[in-house]
Amino acid sequence: DVCPTALSRALEVRKLLGPDGEKVQVIFITVAPERDTPGILREYMKAFDPGFVALRGDASALADTAKEFKVFYQKVPTASSYTMDHTALTFVFDRSGRLRLALRHDQPAQDVASDLRVLLRE
Repeated sequence: DVCPTALSRALEVRKLLGPDGEKVQVIFITVAPERDTPGILREYMKAFDPGFVALRGDASALADTAKEFKVFYQKVPTASSYTMDHTALTFVFDRSGRLRLALRHDQPAQDVASDLRVLLRE
């Protein structure tokens, strides 16, 4: 439930920013690379915005990235498949590649747009 909600919020934030929304690049990193093939990710991003980018790596790259960002992820088996528990934060980097914000999952799009307006002016 976290991923579609976060991507929908990102789309709303870009709209709230108006023309400045084009300056925001949304990047999604899957925590389920064995399930999320490049084709599936491409279609998933298109469902939100074709300009959104999806990244995936092998298990080792995912573990390294999660360690770098200090995030948690874990496969949870279900009756017929699995789900993924994971940290529910959205990270915002400035134009210089510095981490500037960690957005809570429940943070409203209006608040996020306000924060991004400040960063975009810098």
